[in-house]
Amino acid sequence: MINEITTLQNIVRYNGQRFVEAEDDIAIESALTIILDGDEFATMVCTPSELQELVVGFLASEGVIRSYQDIKSLHIDEDKGFAYVDLINQHSIQKDFHSKRFIGSCCGKGRQFYFHNDVKTAKTIRSNLTITPYQCRKLMEKLQESSLHFQQTGGVHNAALCTRDGIIISRTDIGRHNALDKLFGYCIIHKIPLKDKIIAFSGRISSEVLLKAAKIGVGIILSKSAPTNLALSLADELGITAVGFIRGNGFNVYTHQERIQEVVTQE
Repeated sequence: MINEITTLQNIVRYNGQRFVEAEDDIAIESALTIILDGDEFATMVCTPSELQELVVGFLASEGVIRSYQDIKSLHIDEDKGFAYVDLINQHSIQKDFHSKRFIGSCCGKGRQFYFHNDVKTAKTIRSNLTITPYQCRKLMEKLQESSLHFQQTGGVHNAALCTRDGIIISRTDIGRHNALDKLFGYCIIHKIPLKDKIIAFSGRISSEVLLKAAKIGVGIILSKSAPTNLALSLADELGITAVGFIRGNGFNVYTHQERIQEVVTQE
């Protein structure tokens, strides 16, 4: 496994009049298998960068760990595509638990489909953070300006952990959920407080993406794209402000509009 994001590919390009030989930047796609306490746990198809963050974020998202200190050792064999993880308290792999659907009820409303591990790890967000429309637009603008690998390939997603005033860290992956897991892993490894943080995201806000934001613990997610109806049901229930179609001077606020204000308030 090569720790790169893009590779050059010889292609033939049609320019509207004739075919010409050229080179094109292509997003790299690799498989990474997590071996957890000696047993195969999961295989992810991903961009082979920031793999330690990806593994840590994924395990936290799945409810396997709560902190970086839960990990006894973590070794990544990039050439063969394996991540070997041993925990302080050995994990008993329950494959049915990590894949079985769960349906519950809340406040008289039919709760949306969750996986069992989502029930355990998705947080209801209580953050009082607010952000202005101008800050929403500027954060999305900064994300797009920094998305060099998307500009090169058009084949990756980008996610950024932000404050009101700028991007703290951004991550890239062919999988939108992987990009968020890399952010999650970074936060866990570096013990980043999250109550005053925002996620800016390049792709659509699906239910999976929304649940990742809830697991990370942020109250505002910004996207240049659209949400799904299930994502918005979850956002409403879990206390997350979902903002989509941030393009030019406008955007749509779909849930918990109280966090988007012309003048920010103190948390």
